[in-house]
Amino acid sequence: MTKNAINADVCIIGGGSAGLSVAAGAAQLGAKVVLPERGKMGGDCLNYGCVPSKALLAAGKAAKAAQKASEFGVSTGTVEVDFAAAKQHVEQAIAQIAPNDSVERFEGLGVTVIKETGRFISPHVVQAGAQTIRAKGFVVATGSRAFVPPIPGIDQIDYLTNECIFEQKERPAHLVVLGGGPIGCEMAQAHAMLGSKVTLVEMFSIMPKDDLKAVSVVRKSLESDGVVIHELAKASAVAATADGGVSVTVEKDGKTFSIEGSHLLVATGRMPNTEGLGLEEAGVEYDRRGIKVGADLRSSNRRIFALGDVAGGPQFTHVAGYHASIFVRQVMFKQRAKVDYAALPWVTYTDPELAQVGLTEAMAEEQGIAVTAVRWEFSEMDRAIAERATAGFAKILVNKKGRVVGATIVGKGAGDLLQPWGLAIASKMKLATMAGQVVAYPTFSEINKRVAGAYFTPRLFSKSTQRLVRFLLRF
Repeated sequence: MTKNAINADVCIIGGGSAGLSVAAGAAQLGAKVVLPERGKMGGDCLNYGCVPSKALLAAGKAAKAAQKASEFGVSTGTVEVDFAAAKQHVEQAIAQIAPNDSVERFEGLGVTVIKETGRFISPHVVQAGAQTIRAKGFVVATGSRAFVPPIPGIDQIDYLTNECIFEQKERPAHLVVLGGGPIGCEMAQAHAMLGSKVTLVEMFSIMPKDDLKAVSVVRKSLESDGVVIHELAKASAVAATADGGVSVTVEKDGKTFSIEGSHLLVATGRMPNTEGLGLEEAGVEYDRRGIKVGADLRSSNRRIFALGDVAGGPQFTHVAGYHASIFVRQVMFKQRAKVDYAALPWVTYTDPELAQVGLTEAMAEEQGIAVTAVRWEFSEMDRAIAERATAGFAKILVNKKGRVVGATIVGKGAGDLLQPWGLAIASKMKLATMAGQVVAYPTFSEINKRVAGAYFTPRLFSKSTQRLVRFLLRF
């Protein structure tokens, strides 16, 4: 072996959520791990995604809470937002979490971190700077980046994506957002709550993968916070304005009009980072959606796995972590393991939050699965009434066998309330178990017991049950 050649058990290209999860797990299990990463450790989630977006939303929600404090008899006076200080809060959140993902921590675990781009030069060798790495197993975990659509004029202006919007220290006077998915909706509302004028343009409907009625609750809240929403609207051109802003030409309902703003945020989806990896040299098949993998996450080169966003599946940090566990089970413990998304959760952290696990009604219909939908309103929850947080509902989908196959919650803390339904779906828990649990009163979590109980209500109070009870009361 030459001086610049490394033999390893596992070589991981990419230090984001998936790559770091594999590196930590494999190294602590005794494997020799090498990790080439040219950019920031922690990847998109820590630096440009989950952490900064939730921190900015927290600042926005704090401003909104202060403005509504009078509803609880609390006088705050005029509420002022220091946008630069809000961004400082974002930076502090990143800085506090960053040591968990740092080079120093992973080197302390025994991982060899190489601050260079990793690329395949053969089916079994990766080059990173002057180093060549041979390994028993390889992981490609390079994540994804913002997709910028080919709108005429887009290459002639300065625009924002999630990778640079958090660097803005001055509050946008008028933020125009292209894209009504989770990122677009979250950033639109966060900036509106922090005092920016915001206009959102979406070619289809906002949050198209979620329950339509749940989305309606979020849409109403966005509009209440001042976000102007144009759905079924196409951005056909963009151009810079004389004052340094941006003009977006929009086509909607057969009409064309312009929206002028100070800043443009492009949030029109993600694309996998597959360029420059030498995938052809490695014999790895891929397309515009990412690296092609089977349910075991192996690529066309059986020694190379793709995890996280680059694998072309659901693009969530928790999926990246889940993928890492699938890899560790296969490579470290020689177990058969495959992905199963039946209990996959996702959350959009707007105010209120919208959380989903398993199937929506549209998905069930598309898959030909007959379901019964049961719903319970936040407005019927005592804790929600006490906190003036009555917008929203919980809905579960139950199949013919009485098993829950999907759950939607839109309302305060929906993401945290969702967890029991993921467990119920994954473990095929009987709905009666959820309905029969004792839940502390008054808590928001009562809604899970209530919606489960609502499934049994028609039968419990049916005529036949009443006849049975009258008979039993004779004794």
